[in-house]
Amino acid sequence: MPSIDEAVRTEPSTLQETARRHLWMHFTRMSAYDDAEIPVIVRGAGCYVYDEHGNRYLDGLSSLFCVNIGHGRADIAQAGADQAKELGFFTNWSYAHPPVIELAAKVASLAPGDLNRVFFTSGGSEAVESAIKLARQYHKLTGNPNKTKLIAREVAYHGTSLGALSATGITSLRQPFEPLTPGGCHVVNTNTYRMPSGFVVADLVEAIAARIEFEGPDTVAAVILEPVQNAGGCFVPPEGYFQRVREICDEYNVVMISDEVICSWGRLGEWFGAQRYDYQPDIITTAKGLTSAYAPMGAVIASDRIAEPFMDGANSFTHGFTFGGHPVCAAVALANIAAFEREGILEHVRENEGPFRAMLESLRDIAIVGDVRGAGYFQAIELVKDRTTHESFSDAESEMLLRGFLSVELYRRGLICRADDRGDPVIQLSPPLISGPQQFEEIEAVLRPVLDEATERMHVHRD
Repeated sequence: MPSIDEAVRTEPSTLQETARRHLWMHFTRMSAYDDAEIPVIVRGAGCYVYDEHGNRYLDGLSSLFCVNIGHGRADIAQAGADQAKELGFFTNWSYAHPPVIELAAKVASLAPGDLNRVFFTSGGSEAVESAIKLARQYHKLTGNPNKTKLIAREVAYHGTSLGALSATGITSLRQPFEPLTPGGCHVVNTNTYRMPSGFVVADLVEAIAARIEFEGPDTVAAVILEPVQNAGGCFVPPEGYFQRVREICDEYNVVMISDEVICSWGRLGEWFGAQRYDYQPDIITTAKGLTSAYAPMGAVIASDRIAEPFMDGANSFTHGFTFGGHPVCAAVALANIAAFEREGILEHVRENEGPFRAMLESLRDIAIVGDVRGAGYFQAIELVKDRTTHESFSDAESEMLLRGFLSVELYRRGLICRADDRGDPVIQLSPPLISGPQQFEEIEAVLRPVLDEATERMHVHRD
């Protein structure tokens, strides 16, 4: 059971009743809480969070890949409070203010190559939406008005706004909102554990070129890819994959978008995932770890080449958000980045990636563990019925395994992570970047017995 923090133990409150009556939670089966308590998190400290009863949990998901610097950092929050006293808000529409100017310069200095123009948003979906619109308008300004389509990968998640949803390759997320923004096209992802029949590794990237040819090169505006694909369970790229994507984009005059809403700000041990895999995109989308989620902020980082036509004459990027570049958020982001540099967070991730991965690899002796994959502090375990054949679970079995047992039991034992089946069933782990061997031991101490019990419950054959 989770440990009890006496300092935050509370008497029964009306929070549960009020939440059930008024709060509409995101991506949540609300009926699941008809007869169950809603987890109410009231405090965070370092790698841990505490619920309303004082129970402590290891935040093995960084609160949805966000709180990279860890919980309870008063210095990060104070930077926002200090800025609010000076200038709480002023629009970024035709105006600027010191923190957003300083942040734009800082982000540009850390981004790879000539990605020197920074367009701020309020979050990740807004960043992806903005990048799609930027690519389309770029082609119109440069004499290619028919280049509007977008190539993305199957099972990939790129956001929930209608434009970003057209890039998202998850059927169950798309169908309720169809018809979507037109132009979204999808190709095979880099799940080498489950290669399509007849494919070799090189075919995974050549599928992008083939789809561009099929659609017609004069109709394709952009390719959008995550350095490590989140949905499906941390699919890493094969050797040379992104270098070949760069060649394809250059050949067909297609904008290369690196969607790094998750994979930037140290998650993979570098400022940006493109640096981890040594490729040069035209645009990076980012959010989450930019502020370690102490304030909502995202960004589109564009190359000088992409920005150039918008800097000429009467042209402008006819797009924006009220809170894009918010001064309080910018101040928080600057404080967050300064803490990363001061405390050697990237170096810490690089030093501890090996031990983290080794701990997860040690779980391969459990029969239900089929694959372990990922990079940096962004890892996944795929669960299977048969390791020899890679046989997965049926939809009904996945429902029973993930929602009927794993999600509840992992949380009950004090570990917050993601049990997901947007592809095949996986457990994802993405702890705060300050975590280390102590937290890895705690994760294993929960995962091992729970996965052993899952093996028995699902009647998985032991080798």
